[in-house]
Parts: sequence; structure tokens; C-alpha cells
Amino acid sequence: MPGTNLTSTEARERAGLVTAHGYEVAIDLTTGPEVFRTQTTIRFDGTPGEAAFVDLIAREVLSVALNGLELDPAEVVADSRIALPELAAENVLTVVSDQEYTNTGEGLHRFVDPADGEVYLYSQFEVPDSRRVFAVFEQPDLKASFRFTVTAPARWQIISNQPTPEAEPAGERDGEAIAVWRFAPTPVISSYITALIAGPYRAVRSELTSSDGRTIPLGVFCRASLGEHLDADYIFEKTRQGFAFFEREFEVPYPFDKYDQVFAPEYNMGAMENAGAVTFTEAYVFRSQVTDAMRERRVITILHELAHMWFGNLVTMRWWNDLWLNESFAEYMSTLATAEATEWTDCWTTFVASEKSWAYRQDQLPSTHPIVAEIRDLEDVLVNFDGITYAKGASVLKQLVAWVGREPFMRGVHDYFVKHHHGNTELVDLLSELEARSGRDLADWSAKWLETAGVNTLRPVFELDADGRYAGFAIEQTAAGEHPTLRPHRIAVGLYAKDPGAGTDPDGAAILRRTHRIELDVDGSRTEVPELVGVAQPDLLLLNDDDLSYAKIRLDERSLATATDHLGGIEDPLARSLVWGTLWDQTRDGELPASRFVEVVLVHAAAETNSTTLRTLIGQLLLAASSYVAPERRAETIERVADALWKLAVDAEPGGDPQFQFVKAFAQLAATDDQLDTVLALLEERTPLDGLDIDTDLGWELLISLAAGGRATAEEIDAALADDRTATGQQSAAHARAALPTASDKAAAWASVFDRAGLPNAIVRSTGLGFLRAHDRTVLEPYVSRFFEAVRGIWDSRSHAIVEEIIDGFYPAPLASEPLRDATSTWLETNRDAPPALRRLIVEHLAGVERALAAQAADGGTPPGTAETAV
Repeated sequence: MPGTNLTSTEARERAGLVTAHGYEVAIDLTTGPEVFRTQTTIRFDGTPGEAAFVDLIAREVLSVALNGLELDPAEVVADSRIALPELAAENVLTVVSDQEYTNTGEGLHRFVDPADGEVYLYSQFEVPDSRRVFAVFEQPDLKASFRFTVTAPARWQIISNQPTPEAEPAGERDGEAIAVWRFAPTPVISSYITALIAGPYRAVRSELTSSDGRTIPLGVFCRASLGEHLDADYIFEKTRQGFAFFEREFEVPYPFDKYDQVFAPEYNMGAMENAGAVTFTEAYVFRSQVTDAMRERRVITILHELAHMWFGNLVTMRWWNDLWLNESFAEYMSTLATAEATEWTDCWTTFVASEKSWAYRQDQLPSTHPIVAEIRDLEDVLVNFDGITYAKGASVLKQLVAWVGREPFMRGVHDYFVKHHHGNTELVDLLSELEARSGRDLADWSAKWLETAGVNTLRPVFELDADGRYAGFAIEQTAAGEHPTLRPHRIAVGLYAKDPGAGTDPDGAAILRRTHRIELDVDGSRTEVPELVGVAQPDLLLLNDDDLSYAKIRLDERSLATATDHLGGIEDPLARSLVWGTLWDQTRDGELPASRFVEVVLVHAAAETNSTTLRTLIGQLLLAASSYVAPERRAETIERVADALWKLAVDAEPGGDPQFQFVKAFAQLAATDDQLDTVLALLEERTPLDGLDIDTDLGWELLISLAAGGRATAEEIDAALADDRTATGQQSAAHARAALPTASDKAAAWASVFDRAGLPNAIVRSTGLGFLRAHDRTVLEPYVSRFFEAVRGIWDSRSHAIVEEIIDGFYPAPLASEPLRDATSTWLETNRDAPPALRRLIVEHLAGVERALAAQAADGGTPPGTAETAV
């Protein structure tokens, strides 16, 4: 949508002209299914005589009054802005407008539950979408207090940042009782964390006592049709554990008046940290069996959003270049809290398998950027919710804690909250408090870690004496050519040996245990390690043991042999995850043939005990088999992997998480007649696995597998949907229809998204998942040219959330071929004038294809052609 951008320069200039104080926002939700009426009154100081603007995306602006003077909307409203022509020292602006509901997960999202016809609303305002609901100075440093008044059906739950007041009867409309809720003013907060959630949500309530003695009301909400599946008591338990942990670590009481958690339909992300009114994806309301990885991820997400109440909400970045401070801090603290305050004590292993693998992948893309990114405008920040901002930033914070010490770090964070509460800050404000508490000069550390891009690689370099002991030992650090910075690292080095008395793992691998550990600072291209001189070479030497730093690591020849032969026997799950990550790095970098990686996974996967490590490993296995193995061996490899996954499922402990994961992965790959026969027998429960429940969601996955294999019909999909008239059922049916294998099926899926706008975000996402699911990849080949012919029109005509769903969901990445690479490069070359945010999305997909081609060459020995990436 043109005209909706805001640059950092404009925001900085406006902040110099305007100081916001308070908003009064009256929203009427009874005006029909397409629009709602909003009246916004803003009180703010201004520079007398200067002009400014306020942000608003509306269907129609009905009136604008500035300091009692009526302004003509036709003259002052353009695109997403209302011009304010002449400011006074003290100003009052009133805007009345008709606003549109969305179905894209932006602004005020409207959802009609197919299970019962009920309407549910929720707001999503980060980054720039409170302006889709009310007139606002849409930038994080123009904080103010917000007073909301909401008119809605009296039977609805109305949730905002402040405790919900008593409803005031307001008559009837169309036979339904109407009420008004007048919320108290919020504390001073940024507009992007204001919230409005409305509808007949099921509510479960509780409370806790804050460290300052206040009673904090708690609420957990979901759609009525999901109410039977809401495990509110568990969510309250994790919330209480998080409150106690953060208040103890920060020594700052919870800064708001209540804490509600709402599980919302058709949600684009995991969650959003609205002050006192957090919204989550309702995928976290488990109506069917889910992996332990998903259960743990829900806890991490709950604590991530809670951490934001302090870091992000109480103290907020001045502009979006410091978005990483919000997200990285919440990611680090939520992992720490999950590991230390809940039953998920293995969470740092999860962090390695999930966040670190995401960060390393993102940091090796052409679009990588410093953690402190240059954010020129809103379009920049919209594509910057990435593995650098979240996962690398959190990894670097973990390294910073190791560098300065945990106690000085937490004391510095406490001082930061006390000094800057309710304000806006920049990076230097936090670093100065950490320097004061730790005595470490962080200027050089910050310059190298936060202001430069790229990931370093650490390798052991050594000589052995005649007795097999280290005669010399050093750690070599290298950097990628385009990002040459070498960084200071605080790391541990672990030495592991086989334990003959400990037996073997389920696959016969020897048990490996750590026998020696040292911790040291590494800096520059070479760091000598005299502590290891004279120590016997172990079976396995692991750099960055305990995962203190952020760096790729390499294994020496003996350690690599031990790892590939005995990986499942590494007793410590964190060390095991680090080794898995190293093997995957080497596979992605073309140093380890993909076929070899596949074999190692199939041999040792059964021994993996961490659910997220196993989930990550299975994803890497599927990618390696389908895109990284040499094309001439691909079909045979996929068939063999599918058969092996089925055997792993059969041999797994009945009812356990590995069995469940292996079955789901088998269903993704099943393509031969025998394999599809097995899937059908599972669905019909003719070949049951002990302990495996074919519940509604797993039944859909099996049906989607059959659809992709040409063994299910559109009529069978419709019948399944008739039995599951829910939002999840609709999404699964869209996935299944798009997975049907014929050219006409793919054309129908494509047309449903590209030829007309209006599908909800969740249906677009599900359709993309099914569209790219193709055992015969030639069916996708016609869509290479069609994709590039359509992409700019899609960018210009759809919202950002939908654009990302379409580009990620329909770029034909499974082809992973030279023609796809060349077509992508050609588009980038001929569209140098395309918006940078759009080019970034395409550049990242090109990088994925180029990496796949390099891995195929390494696996097959034939180098592919080359093509420059046009960035």
C-alpha cells in the first residue's frame, strides 16, 4: 500500500516538534462487519507555528479538529497521514473516522468462528498498525497515556491494557444488548503495545502477589469453542514462576496493574507483548497431541512476553534500530527463566537446537546485518524480525553475561530499569550501566559484536607428542571474507572420552562423558591454550562447550570420527546438540557430504532425548535428503529416509515423543505405494502403533500425506472438513487441497491466492504449505516465471503480512535448481528499483537455492554453474 511508510528522519524531526501526553480513544464495535467507528482525542505539546502530522489509515476520515478549528479532511488527509498545519504550545486534536477490520493479522483482526458463528477481535499493532485503529503519533518514542472507551455487545469480554471496568448498559442494537466499557488511563507507554481484544472469549481468572505486595489479577482467554482444551491452571503456574523469577532477578516489581493472556485466532506470530494484555497464537491451545518441543516452546513464549513487560514496555527503544534490545533480551531471559524456574531444565539445549541454528542460518545470508541494524524506515523494520534480531542477539547477550559475569549483568539491568523507567533509550544507556557494574570497557566489545555482521569459526590447531598428548594447542578464529571482524569470545573447551564401563546407547554407540574442562578468553586469529599442553588427546574435543559464545565450531579429524560413530552416546544433551549443529554447519558449507549427514542422522536419531533437538534434526534431515543430496541420488535417498523413519517409529517407545515425531516425518516423505499404504492404514487405524493416538490433527496430517501422494480426493478432504468445522479444520483442508498433485490442483491453489485478494492470513499460509508439497517437482516448474511476473504486483497491492506469507509460501524453493537460481538472479538484476524490503526477501530465497546447489555439488562431485547474487 503506497504512502504508508515513515522514515527514521521524519520520526526524529517529529519528536523534536511534538510531545504527546494523553489519548482518549472511543471505539464503537457495533457498526457492522466491515468497519468500526473511532473518535480519537490527543493532547500534546508542540512547537508554536510549526507543522506536523499524525498517522491514520482509515476507510474514511469524517472530521478533524485542531485546537477547536475544523479542518477539511479533503485538504489535510493523504495516504496514511493527517497534516497538522500550525501547532500551538498546547494542542488538542480530535479525529473521527471509520476504520476497517482486517483478516491479515494487522490492526484490528476480525475472525468469525466456523464452529459457532461467533465473532472475535484482537489487535496487533507492532510495528506500525495502531494507526489502523485510531489516530496516533506512530513511533515508539512519542509515549503517552491511553484511555480507551469501547462500545460492544454486552455479552462480550473486552480486554485492554488496564483492568476491565464494569460494563455500562447502552441499550440495544438489532436485538442485542449493548454496553460501554470505560477503561482507566494506562501508564505512559508506546502506541504499539496498546491493545484491544473483544468477543465472547472464554475467561479463566486468578491472581498473584507481586514482590511489592500488590495483588495482580491474572486472566487467560480463548475462543469459546476451544475452551475445553484450555489448560489455564498450567499457564497460570508458568506465569507465577516467571513473575517470581523476573522480580527476583531484576529487583523491580511488575510495572503494570494486571496481566491477561489471550490465545487469538489466525495469529501471524508466536505472541505480542501488549502491556498487561499479551496475545498468543492459539496453536498454543492444544486440542490434539503435540510434541514436547511445542509444549516447551509455549512456556518459553509465555516467559518471553512476560520479560517484555520490563524490557520493551517499561523501558522502550527510541527507534526501531534497537528492536534487537527488546527481542534479544526477552529471548535470553525467557530461556534462562525456563531453565531455572520451570520443569524444562534442559532449555539451553533447546536454545542451541532452535535459536542458535536459526541465527547461524540467518547470519550467513547475503541480507545479514549487524545486531544494531540500520533501520531507515518502517519497511526496513518489518523485515527485520529475523534470526539476527532475536536469536543472534540473544546468543550474544549470553556471551555478554559470560564476559561480564551474571551478577554484574543483572545488577546493571536493575540500574537501567530504575534510571529509565517509562522512558526511551538507546544501546549506550544499557551498556553504560553494565560497564559501571562489571568494570569491563564494553566499547570494543559492542563495536565488534553488535555493530558488525557475520559469524566466526573456531578450529582447534595442535601437535601431538609420541605419547598422544598435546605438545601445543591453539584455537584459530576465522571470519567470512565479506564480514572480516574477529571477535573476543569467552568459551569453554570440553574433552570427552568413551566410558567402557557405561555400556552403549540404543544404537550401540559408546557412552562419551566429559573428563576435562577449561574456560578461557579467545581473541584474534590465534589464541594459544597452554593449559592443554601435556593433556592426552581425547576421543572428542569440543570447542565452545556449554555454548557460552556465538560461533561456528569445527572438529578435528579424530573428534569428527568419534562424533559420526558415537554421537548418540554423548551423554550430555547440550554437548550432543552442539555436535549435531557442527555437523549440520559442515553439511550446509559443503564440507560434509549431505549423504553422509543423512546416514549419521538415521543411525543416531533414536538416541536423541531432547525434543527440540530431534525436531530440528528431522527438519535438517528432510532438507538434506530433498535439496542437498546430489540430484541423481535424491529419489532413492528420500525413499530410504522415509522407510527408515517408519522403522524408527515402529521401534520407538510406545506413546513417546520420538514415536510421534518419527510418524509425522514419515508422513511428510511418504511417496511410494507401500509407504502410502502404510499412511492409509494408520489413518484408518488398521496398522496401529502402540501408544499412538490418531487424533484430529494427526489425522489431518495423514490425509494431507495421502493427498500429496495422489491417494486422497477433494471429496474426501471435504468430508474430513465436515467432521471438523473449526478454524484448524479449515486451514488443514486448504493445506490438503493445495497438496493434491495434479497440474490443475496446483493451478487452483495458486489462483486462490494470486488472482484475488481477501483470503485470511492463516488460509494463505496453509495454501502455500500445500502448494510446495510436490513429490513430482516438475509440476512446480511453470510457476517460476509466474512467480516473478506476479511478485511486484503482490507487493504493491497486499499488506506486508500477506506479502511475506505469499513470497515464503509460493517461491518454488523445492526445485533447488540452476534454472530457478538463474530466474531469481535475473529478476534481481532487472528489478534494482524494487523496494529494498522486497529485494531482501528475494535475495534470501536466492541464497537458499545457491547453498543447495553447492551442497549438491559437494555431495555429487560436479560443480554447478555460478551466478552472481544481485543485491
